[in-house]
Amino acid sequence: MCTLEKRGNIFFLTLTGDDEHRLSPKLIEQIRSALSQVRTESTRGTALVTTGEGKFFSNGFDLAWARASGESVFMERLKHMVSLFQPLIADLISLPMPTIAAVSGHAAAAGFMLALSHDYVMMRRDRGVIYMSELDIGLTFPDYFMVLMRSKIASPIARRNVVSKAARMKADEAVEMGMIDSAHDSAEETVKAAVHLAEQLIQRKWDGEVYADIRKASFPELSELFGLSYKAKAPSKL
Repeated sequence: MCTLEKRGNIFFLTLTGDDEHRLSPKLIEQIRSALSQVRTESTRGTALVTTGEGKFFSNGFDLAWARASGESVFMERLKHMVSLFQPLIADLISLPMPTIAAVSGHAAAAGFMLALSHDYVMMRRDRGVIYMSELDIGLTFPDYFMVLMRSKIASPIARRNVVSKAARMKADEAVEMGMIDSAHDSAEETVKAAVHLAEQLIQRKWDGEVYADIRKASFPELSELFGLSYKAKAPSKL
C-alpha cells in the first residue's frame, strides 16, 4: 500500500498501486509507521518527498470500507478513520525535516489534506484535480480539516471555493490561488521538481528539530489543536 525508500538524504514515501490510494485504517497505519521510521533515521540535511503511483495521489478516506458492514455503522467507521488520520497529520507537521508532496494525480478530501500537510505541494497539470468532496456527498468537515485549511490556504476566496463551492481545481488554477507551489507537465516532471527542491533544501543542513519547531510556531492554531509544543520565543542570547 505504501513504500519507504531512502536515496542519499532524501526519503521517498510512495503510495503504491493503480488504485485510488484510499485512506483506510490499514493504509493510515502504514503511512504512520513509515513516518516514524523517517523520524528515527532523520539527520541534519534530510528531506521527505511523498507521491503516489497511478491516476490518484489519494482519493480520501476508504468509504467503501466504511459501508462494508452496512449503513448502520457507516458513520462510526468514518469517525474511526477521521480519528486515526489526525495524528498522521500531526506527524507531518512535527516531522524534523522539510516535506514535499509531489501530487501525481487526483487529491480529494482527506487525500488533499495529506498533501496540504507538507511544506511544499507540487502537482501535475496534465491530469488530476484538488477537490474537497464533503459538500457534494453530504458530510461536514472534521475540525482539524478546517484548521489545516485556514492555516495553509491564505486566501479567503480560495478557501471558499474549496470548502463552500466544492470546486475541482487543476494545478495551474491552484497555483494562481496560492494553494500549491508549482504545476508540472507530467507525474515524472512533478517528482523531478520535488527532488530538485529537496536537493536544494538538504544542502542547507538545517537542524531538524529547529526546523520542526519553526513550522509548528508558524501554524499556532494547528499546533494547539494537535497538542504540539514549540518554543514561542527566541533564546535571550539572540
